[in-house]
Amino acid sequence: VWAALESMAARLIVDRASDEDIASLRRMFATFEGSQVQAKIDEYSDKNVEFHQTILNLSRCQLLENMTENLFIHLRGIRRRTITENDRASRSIIDHMHIIEALEARDADRAERLVREHTLNLAKHIEENVHYLD
Repeated sequence: VWAALESMAARLIVDRASDEDIASLRRMFATFEGSQVQAKIDEYSDKNVEFHQTILNLSRCQLLENMTENLFIHLRGIRRRTITENDRASRSIIDHMHIIEALEARDADRAERLVREHTLNLAKHIEENVHYLD
């Protein structure tokens, strides 16, 4: 469900967000280069959550924001918990940069696909590795 909703938000950003709005996504990660993601994992974890919330906000779709509000409470916790596992932070920032590039190019199809894949990769990681929720 989350993958569908957030990927729709990414598609809407292409038409609704300003260049400055999209640039704000890139600025979130300006302090993380190479190994700095692991060195600043708590800070990166916060930015990761902020990134996903901002994707929803920039869609300027109140319905999507309302639908995801309760889901986000749960996803925020799981994202914070899993970001330190299996080098997910390093892969996450790469995914985020690709998503931002697609948004900057105003490529709705690619942005939607990348957001969906990013979220489904989290779901796969949870299914395969997160046994502490059982």
